[in-house]
Amino acid sequence: MNIFFEVGVQYTRNDICNILQVPKEIRRGNLETGYNKYNEDWFIFSNIGVPGRTGHDYDNYWLGDEFVWHGKTGLKISHESIQSMLNPNGNIYLFTRDSNRSPFTFEGNVRVRSYKDTVPVTIVWELIDINERSMERLPEEISNAHLFMEGLKKKIYVNRYERNPHARRLCIEHHGLTCIVCGFNFKKFYGELGSNYIHVHHVIPLSEIKEEYEIDPINDLKPLCANCHAMIHRLSTPLTIDELRRTLRGDDDF
Repeated sequence: MNIFFEVGVQYTRNDICNILQVPKEIRRGNLETGYNKYNEDWFIFSNIGVPGRTGHDYDNYWLGDEFVWHGKTGLKISHESIQSMLNPNGNIYLFTRDSNRSPFTFEGNVRVRSYKDTVPVTIVWELIDINERSMERLPEEISNAHLFMEGLKKKIYVNRYERNPHARRLCIEHHGLTCIVCGFNFKKFYGELGSNYIHVHHVIPLSEIKEEYEIDPINDLKPLCANCHAMIHRLSTPLTIDELRRTLRGDDDF
């Protein structure tokens, strides 16, 4: 379990060194590349959709709550560092960003879900903390299907796209953490316990879209409290947000 970092919070590399209490004399070179090992733990720093410091733009992307990641140019599965990640003695911490000018966002502890012996190597990381409070979904939205898509960029397997951390974050940045139907805000009601907590609902019913879907986090995802989210999915055909609003006002009788 992660004991150093909070999921969804941004950190600079210097912040991370301070938290880990990395001695100043060995900081240069430690945690300064796309991935590095400190003590027994690995730290992965991944850009998404933007080139890194060296100008390389790797095709890293979220596939639901799994992260498809590529090693450095020319790196093979047999390399010592990759073998250490595949069989780690410590934790593997994943940090991502979609701008070269921003800090990295901590996504959580990860482990290898699958890998491909490509050059560079391709690894699919899965989040270990699947019950992390910032990731909420209803039972009817869970898919056990696993799909590895080669060459797929910024596309997400639709039955899982609500748990895409980056899409979820963009949704909340735009709409906020207050339910757009009833106005409930978890932090205002529960205090710090409810901080940063909200369900994220996908507007387009799963039955109406294809296996691959490119998300518009602002229009396709909406923040809902747990009650409103459950009520939207109460019937065999999910209600729209407007229908639920009318029901809440007493205008409709389902």
